[in-house]
Amino acid sequence: MSYFRKHDPLNSVLDILKLNTPAGKALVQYHMAVMRQQSDLSIQEREWIAAYVSGLNHCHYCHGVHSVTAREFGVEPELLEALLQEVETAPIEAKMKPLFRLVKQLTEDPARMTNALVDKVLEAGWSEQAVHDAINVCCLFNFMNRLLEGHGIKGRADLYEERGKALQKNGYDPLLTALSQVDAV
Repeated sequence: MSYFRKHDPLNSVLDILKLNTPAGKALVQYHMAVMRQQSDLSIQEREWIAAYVSGLNHCHYCHGVHSVTAREFGVEPELLEALLQEVETAPIEAKMKPLFRLVKQLTEDPARMTNALVDKVLEAGWSEQAVHDAINVCCLFNFMNRLLEGHGIKGRADLYEERGKALQKNGYDPLLTALSQVDAV
């Protein structure tokens, strides 16, 4: 249930994007560029970061959907949960830890970002492009978490499962198609 009365029901990302279709289309195109274009980070890694950021922010909708998407791309749910508890003790590949430390810092206290955080990611074997791409995913989902929470969208487990699987299968294109149909009406 959304915080909005005039536009009720607002139950999903698409419902919010329909409130301003030009902005909605631009935002979906940004999702497509950040999450599905060629990158030094795999789609799996980007969806994992999206789920992680959303978990840090306690955004149930985005965390729920992107946890399912990450799972569908091969991320074990236990790894995501362990990571949310503590990066240092999470049983993940050592190369991933500096990347998640950077994302955590950028999410929780961006003014305290340091060159040392970036250097650690580079020393772990990631390229500067991978760092840039991780920052983009992190920023995008901090934005999306606030967009959903600001509108009061929480979702439900069955919806997360449905949307997460659809996102893995079809990407973000169906959102853009749906917004184009709004303009045609």
